[in-house]
Amino acid sequence: MAVQWIDRGDLWKNKARVLQLQLRQRFRVAVDRQRHSMFADRYFSSTVQRWLRRFCDFRRDSLPSSSAFYRKRVSKDFNVEEDSVIFRMLQAVAVPFIGNVCHVFMNGLNHVQVYGLEKLHDALLNRPKNKPLITVSNHVASVDDPFVIASLLPPRVLLDAQNLRWTLCASDRCFSNPVTSAFFRSVKVFPVSRGDGIYQKGMDMAISKLNTGGWVHIFPEGSRSRDGGKTVGSSKRGVGRLVLDADNAPIVLPFVHTGMQDVMPIGANFPRIGKTVTVLIGDPVHFDDLLNVEETTDASRGKLYDAVASRIGHQLQNLKVQVDKLALEKSIRVENYNKDGAERAADILHQVDWDPFGLGSDEFLVDESSVEEAPVQLKLSATSPEESTPDRYFRMGFSYEGGISSRIRNYMDPTELMGFAARGLFMNRRPNENRSSITDVRPLRAWKQFFEANLLQQWNTC
Repeated sequence: MAVQWIDRGDLWKNKARVLQLQLRQRFRVAVDRQRHSMFADRYFSSTVQRWLRRFCDFRRDSLPSSSAFYRKRVSKDFNVEEDSVIFRMLQAVAVPFIGNVCHVFMNGLNHVQVYGLEKLHDALLNRPKNKPLITVSNHVASVDDPFVIASLLPPRVLLDAQNLRWTLCASDRCFSNPVTSAFFRSVKVFPVSRGDGIYQKGMDMAISKLNTGGWVHIFPEGSRSRDGGKTVGSSKRGVGRLVLDADNAPIVLPFVHTGMQDVMPIGANFPRIGKTVTVLIGDPVHFDDLLNVEETTDASRGKLYDAVASRIGHQLQNLKVQVDKLALEKSIRVENYNKDGAERAADILHQVDWDPFGLGSDEFLVDESSVEEAPVQLKLSATSPEESTPDRYFRMGFSYEGGISSRIRNYMDPTELMGFAARGLFMNRRPNENRSSITDVRPLRAWKQFFEANLLQQWNTC
C-alpha cells in the first residue's frame, strides 16, 4: 500500500514536471515554485520584457516628458466647444458692451494720454489676412484689461467682437465657479493654471486662435506688479511659446502704461475717477534671427523660448523708462500752465480800470513788494472789537496794500481766476455772435445802466 502511494506521488510529480516544461516551451514563462510578489525578478518572460522595453523607448522618443521642451502642433479647430453658437452670441453682446463702457469710463471720467497710437491701429486694422497679432504690456492693476485696451480703440472697432483680442487669466481667479467661468468665457478669456507649465490647454487654445489670424493679448510677467507699477518684472517663457509655436510668425507689439495704479489701487473695490493714464506704444519686436536659428540648427527649444521672452522683457523695460519720463514732463507742463495762467489773469486785472466799480484808488495799484507790510496792518486793525463784523472781513480783503490782483488771488483759486479773465476776453472778442441780449440778464442790466450813467457821459464830454 505504501509502495503504491509512493509510485502514485512520483507519477503526479512527473506529470507536473512535464506540464511545467510544456508551459515554458509555449509561453516561455519561468514558473517559480516559491511564493513571491507579482513584480519580482524573472516573473515576466524575456518576450514580455522586450515588448515593455520597446514601449518605454517609443514613449521616450515620441512623447517627451514634461521637463523637456518641444514644438507642440495645435490645429485651428483645437477648441471647437469655445466657438459654439451660444458662446459666439454671448461674445457678440458682452464684448462690445463692456468695451464701450470701459472706453467711456477711461476717456470720459479719466484722462488718457497715448503716444504712438497709430502703430496699434495699423497692426490691428491693416495687417495681412491670417496674420496673427500678439500685444504685450506690463501688468499694474487687476483692470488693465479691459480698461487700457478699450481706451486705445475707437468705439467702431469695439463693436466688432470677432476681431477683438483674446487673453489669458488664472483659473483660480477668473474660473473659480460656474458663473464667473461663463462670464469670462463670454468676454474671450482663456483659463490657465499656475504651475502647469507652458503646454497646458489654455496655451494651446491661444495658439489655435493665432493660427486662424486672431489677436491675443498677454501679460509676459505672468502676474501683477508687486511694487505698484514702478518696475517691469521679467517675462516668462510662455510668451516665447506663443511666438515660436504659431504656424505663422505673429506681429508682436509692445506697449507700457502708467497711472493705472491710481485708477485701481491695490485693495480697492471700485475704480477711481479723475486720474491720468499715460500709454506708450512701441515698435513691433522682430524675431527673424531666432526663427532662422530654429530652422538651420538643432538649438534647444527651451533656450529659444527664453530668448524670445528676454527680448520682449527688455523692450518693455525700455518703454517703461520712456513712459515715466513722458508722464513726469506732462505733469510739469500742467503745473507750469496753471501758474502761467494765474499770472496772465493777474496782468489782465492790473490793466482793468477799477474806478467805475467803486474800487478806484491809488492804493489798489501799489506795487506787489508792499504785500509784506500787509499782515502787520491787518493784525493791528483786528484788535479793535467794534470792527468784528462780517463787513469788516470784506473791507479787509480790499483795503490792505498789495494791489487788486493779489487781493483777489486770496479769495479765488488760480484756475478759477484764469477762467474768469479768459471768459471776459472771449466775450469781448465775439460781439457779432448770435446770443441773448444783455438786457435779458438782470445783473448785467444793472451794470449796463451804471456804465451808461457814468462812463458814457464822461466819454462824451471829452
